Amino acid sequence: MLDLERVNAFLAKVEESEARTFQPVSRKLKVGVDLGTAYIVLVVLDEENNPIACEKRAASVLRDGVVVDYTGALRIVRELKEKLEERLGTELVDCAIAMPAGTESSVKTHQYVAEGAGLNVTNILDEPSAANAVYQISDGVVVDIGGGTTGLAVLKDGKVIQIEDEPTGGTHLSLVLAGNYHISFDEAEKIKQDYARHREILPVVRPVIEKMATIVGRYVKPEQVDTIYLCGGTCCLTGIEGIFEKVTGIKTVKPANPFLVTPSGIAMNCICEN
Repeated sequence: MLDLERVNAFLAKVEESEARTFQPVSRKLKVGVDLGTAYIVLVVLDEENNPIACEKRAASVLRDGVVVDYTGALRIVRELKEKLEERLGTELVDCAIAMPAGTESSVKTHQYVAEGAGLNVTNILDEPSAANAVYQISDGVVVDIGGGTTGLAVLKDGKVIQIEDEPTGGTHLSLVLAGNYHISFDEAEKIKQDYARHREILPVVRPVIEKMATIVGRYVKPEQVDTIYLCGGTCCLTGIEGIFEKVTGIKTVKPANPFLVTPSGIAMNCICEN
């Protein structure tokens, strides 16, 4: 069972660490590098997983979880790392990275980006499993919907027993919005991120969300699991959990800020070697 109060309090602190740098309780710092389709995020935690600092930047250097602009990705990660080091007054050394489930073939490229920025990659995992480091559920389905993909991890007794991923994500919502309103993709992205317009746009993007829910429903049934746990930037859309619940027939929950779940979970999985 998800302790939503604990998760929301933790994520609120991570969000706060974008503007405020917290004092770590230990010398060693854990870094999570999340290379997303829409954003690149670096989260820094101390050894006790207390949020210390966070930096993010909108980017279009990946497509469906695969790096398509290596130079651009490297530059952004390097710049975010330097900003964090300036804030912290110390060098960041070790990091963990994560991949959308099913994109294991691009592990090396992700690793080269992090290492090219001066980080030592000490752990590599799939994104839904990384998210569960924050959620800490033993049974259920973690669904991570990013810009390019819908990934899921089925958990039983605390262990991941199944991982799936398909290329439908927030980018597809933006394309639908752009077509519906006859606007540019960038303008559609802004509308999508405007909470005040979520009620207006939900009927427009509903078919895409139903497709995402159908993807999940293809792999899990109500008799197998009792709860779906959403995370990823696309899940910030107000009302998305209700559509998932209706399509799958499975209770669906999400935290107040699902965007920061995966990068925070990646950082939790960093192994400090130095």
